[in-house]
Amino acid sequence: MDFELVAEGFEFPEGPIAMNDGSVILTEIKAQRLTRVYPDGRKETVVNTGGGPNGAAIGPDGAIYITNNGGSFEWLDNGGLTIPGPTPPSHTGGMIQRYDLKTGELTTLYDSCDGKRLIGPNDIVFDKSGGFWFTDHGCSTPEGKKFGALYYAKIDGSHISRQRDHIISPNGVGLSPDEKVVYVADTNLGRLWAFDVESTGVLSPPPGFAPGRVIANMPGYQLFDSLAVEADGKVCVATIINGGITAIDPDGSHEHFAFPDLIVTNICFGGADMTTAWVTASATGKLFKAKWPRPGLKLNFNA
Repeated sequence: MDFELVAEGFEFPEGPIAMNDGSVILTEIKAQRLTRVYPDGRKETVVNTGGGPNGAAIGPDGAIYITNNGGSFEWLDNGGLTIPGPTPPSHTGGMIQRYDLKTGELTTLYDSCDGKRLIGPNDIVFDKSGGFWFTDHGCSTPEGKKFGALYYAKIDGSHISRQRDHIISPNGVGLSPDEKVVYVADTNLGRLWAFDVESTGVLSPPPGFAPGRVIANMPGYQLFDSLAVEADGKVCVATIINGGITAIDPDGSHEHFAFPDLIVTNICFGGADMTTAWVTASATGKLFKAKWPRPGLKLNFNA
């Protein structure tokens, strides 16, 4: 696949949003900020968030909603590559933040559910009703892992619900074009899950003992990160170790598009025909732009 370098020098970029003006707003997890990247590669800070801003999406009100992991990684340098490490002892949990692009106000919308603190919110997607699904990746501790979950919430602060447990490391989240399925990428398993939607913000009961339907498991040692969905329903999952994007059909067949980074973390689609893909290469701190072979699914909201 042909691609071009748009900008570099980011501190573990993630969560790209293709904006209506042609710019891309992305998160920098290590730098604790959101950054706007213009088509000519120029960069400007949008907001300093604290913690660890991971995923981001435009809501129905035109604001940016941020899944902030609360600083759940120590950062390691491995031969010039930035690698996320263990969770530091200072970590107390993460949050969902709202940033108003018009007023510049940053607020915390949720930091708990049913009295339990969110651990490491990771990725986010809005449905047509204006609510959002988000993953909590959990975190590591010296005693073992704290497990996250898949959640649904509303932007007015009135509702947050834990919709599925028993996922090892929920990361990327996306919706099928008809919004009848929520897809979740499990990092450590290299697995793409599908969860059927019963009604707005509510999942159907799981099939038997499994938390959801398994769409694909990657062979060998490959890890999954965030994702975006194509207009035809294929799920494009950023892939770690085997650096690139793995496009997975709902029938489980898949193809891999390589990018020059060990830790490719996310992809988003934009442009007039939705075939422009922006890909975050996080270990090297770069943002790439590529002509995708098929159009991406247009998200419900933008600004």
